[in-house]
Amino acid sequence: QVQLVESGGGLVQPGGSLRLSCAAFGFFFRGYTMAWYRQAPGKQREVVARISSGGSSAEYADSVKGRFDISRDNTKDTMVLQMNSLKFEDTAVYYCNRWPAFTYWGQGTQVTVSS
Repeated sequence: QVQLVESGGGLVQPGGSLRLSCAAFGFFFRGYTMAWYRQAPGKQREVVARISSGGSSAEYADSVKGRFDISRDNTKDTMVLQMNSLKFEDTAVYYCNRWPAFTYWGQGTQVTVSS
């Protein structure tokens, strides 16, 4: 049974940093491209970043390019999103999932950027 557990969110001031973590269970993690998604209030869920199955390549949404860094550890079935230079518009619930996503979604982790 697929399970995805996100953690690491919180309240941070503009310009600050957060490190999100994702723990994956119940599927062949190392076999899939994985991604971080986010959903802001009143908006559709969007892809923030994705990383190839082996971790050798990554792609980022234009809005986070140069500020966020995605990585994964296939020995532990975990994934990380390092978020730097956070902006108000980064406020959202962040989710990890496969790319393309499973129908299942974890609870996500709230990131709030506020002064």
